[in-house]
Amino acid sequence: MALRTTTAPGRFTFLYVAIALQTLTLLFQAVTAGLLLATPYGGLLHDVGSRVMYGASMLYVLAAVLAWRPGGGSPRPVLYATGFLVLASVQVVLGIAHQPALHVPLGVVMFGLSLVALALAPARHRTLARAGAQPRARGVSSRQPV
Repeated sequence: MALRTTTAPGRFTFLYVAIALQTLTLLFQAVTAGLLLATPYGGLLHDVGSRVMYGASMLYVLAAVLAWRPGGGSPRPVLYATGFLVLASVQVVLGIAHQPALHVPLGVVMFGLSLVALALAPARHRTLARAGAQPRARGVSSRQPV
């Protein structure tokens, strides 16, 4: 008996939701960075948002690992998520060190990369659904038991 590890077409995956949450937290960080300059509570919002953004990056790693291991899909999303967590760590260090010359451009790059990941996530799912393919682990036979 085969266990289906992919979602039905038209449904959001945990990986997609994690990337969307990460993208939204990065957008929130951009807004609160502007508030940081204009209002007295902007600093607090940006500080809280940085913790949420870092948590969203860790959730992205978890979602990528969970999408990869059971279904035997490509490890590429795990590499992307791990790279993003490294960027988030550098971003936090730069923010704490008050280095806006590096902190701001890195934030822009992170938001752009997150948008690209968000845009490509459903395209990969549609490609698999159209082809009728299901990712499988290496060394696993594609033949179904009779």
